[in-house]
Order: sequence, then C-alpha cells, then structure tokens
Amino acid sequence: MSGSGTIFEAIAAAGVPVAVVLADRPCRGLALAGSAGAEAVLVDRRDWGGFGASFDRAGFTGAVTAALAGRTVDLVAMAGFGTVLTGSIHDVFGGRIVNTHPSLLPEFPGWHAVADALAAGVPVTGCTVHLATIDLDAGPILAQEEVTVLAGDTVESLHERIKEVERRVYPQTILTLLGQLAGSGTRAAG
Repeated sequence: MSGSGTIFEAIAAAGVPVAVVLADRPCRGLALAGSAGAEAVLVDRRDWGGFGASFDRAGFTGAVTAALAGRTVDLVAMAGFGTVLTGSIHDVFGGRIVNTHPSLLPEFPGWHAVADALAAGVPVTGCTVHLATIDLDAGPILAQEEVTVLAGDTVESLHERIKEVERRVYPQTILTLLGQLAGSGTRAAG
C-alpha cells in the first residue's frame, strides 16, 4: 500500500483476515496494521532508487516478493500500491494478486484514471476489482460498480465517491476470493 489507508481500514472492518501490511513508502496504513492484528513491513522504494530513472524495479519486486513469500500469505490485495511490479511476483503469487482501480476497466487504465475520465467527459465511471497480471490494469475483472460523474466534479470529489464504492466492493470481493481458496485460516496481505 502507498496511500492513506482508508481501503485497508475497510478491508479490516469487513473481517478480512490480514497477515501483513506491506508498503513501498512510509504511510498511514503501516501504522494501522497493528490494529488489525497484522504485521507492518516497509520495503522502501528509496532503497531501490526511489522514483527516478535509477529505480531498480526488478530488485524492488524481488524484495517485495521475498517479504510476502516468507509469511503466511495466500492472497495479495493491493490497496493504493503505486508501484508496478515485475513478473517475478507473479511467479510466486500468480492468480492470487487482486487490485482495485478507479475506473470501469478497460476504460482509463493507469495512475491518472479519474482525471482521464473527467477529461474524456464520460457520464459514468466507477471502480473495478481485478486480478493483477504483468500487464497494467489488464487482468481478469472480478467486480465493477458504476459511479455517476456529476456536473462540477473535480478529480478529488469524483475520486472520493469512487473510493466510497471501492471500500465496499473491494473487501466483499476479497472475502469471496478467500472463500474460494483451499484451506481454512487463509489470510491476505495488503
């Protein structure tokens, strides 16, 4: 996770068993981990070159993968995690990484989905929960819900309404996926 932690709060409040909260930078979600009985782990991007051209994506992905693989994790739920990972994580967790995205994919993939939807003038956008794959925002869609674009919407106002939907749809989808995985005591990483 990289963001404010509100999606993680919704995941925990929905009763999703969370083993570990992993973040790519210091964030509120790490502080919230303990309240959900989860371990907090920071794999800091700055240790792998930060946010510039020198970022070692493969090395960073290896560190994230190792951190998750060394713990009891059956499903990886990305929540505001702003770093695109390489294929090596999919070698370990393939088909078990889920993500939420603030648009009705395949419309408006990428980091600026809400701004792109406003710029396109669409009357409706929404959120998508999908399996993460090596291709950005292109994995199989598990759930979607529409959000109407209102006159006068800003990126911030529209994104907040999308997050309200995400905070309901994402935990429900995660619980469904966990129920489909074999074994009891299945726990997620956020």
